Amino acid sequence: MTTRRADGVATIVRDLWTSRELIDQLVRRDVRLRYRQAIMGFAWALLMPALTIAAGLVIKGALARGGGETPSLAGIALKSWAWAFFAGAMNFATMSLLSNISLVTKIWFPREVLPVSAVLAQCVDSFVGLVILALIAPLLGMTLGWSILWLPVLLLLLLSFTTGLAFLFACANIFFRDVKYILQVLLTFGIFFTPVLMEPSQMGRYAELVMMNPLSPILEGLRLAVTAGHNLLTPLDIAGVAAWRPWWLGYSAIWSFTLLWAGLRFFRGSAARFAEAY
Repeated sequence: MTTRRADGVATIVRDLWTSRELIDQLVRRDVRLRYRQAIMGFAWALLMPALTIAAGLVIKGALARGGGETPSLAGIALKSWAWAFFAGAMNFATMSLLSNISLVTKIWFPREVLPVSAVLAQCVDSFVGLVILALIAPLLGMTLGWSILWLPVLLLLLLSFTTGLAFLFACANIFFRDVKYILQVLLTFGIFFTPVLMEPSQMGRYAELVMMNPLSPILEGLRLAVTAGHNLLTPLDIAGVAAWRPWWLGYSAIWSFTLLWAGLRFFRGSAARFAEAY
């Protein structure tokens, strides 16, 4: 009797590359299905940035009336966009196996294709929102400089962190069906433990604690690099409070790539039992 050796990450990535046409078809299908029965269709992708900006105006107004420091509207819009991508990708990826259970139980293909295609379909939505934000950037007071070169790095970290976590939740959801409800709770309250609606400098002594959330430095890095023109290799203090530390970015990078590696390995190791679990 021989024991099957666990596939390495390189093997899994090669399998995904071989299945790129299937991934493309699934992404196209998911995007079509997502909007086919929606009254507003793709207008939803345009509506989200508008709602984000409206929420930002409400928050700024409330803080201004209270005499507190008001966060940047452009920063709120960009961080809310990133959070919306994360939340949407996690929701769809977590359900990706159960939503395609007929494929999982009847046809062989790399199962990693399903959560990957769900995350990429969310990328399509988010790209539309990002284009809208770019077009209205001058109205939001964005000042673009050389620090925007950090954008690809930060988006790579966001994608890696989200995909790694998506693998774990998609896998867990097929064995424990209440995982999707746990995810909803985490997403509902998680926004209060990330600097989406506020900036670290407004959190006082809780700033360092909030930035221990691996997603927080990515979101705050987006705000500083894209909307404030800050070089992320330079520390920043505002009113005696740590607003940015370069090691925060390294901390998020370690979490993102470790989570992606662990998610891939765990998902591949559990894939043989998916059909049995259903």
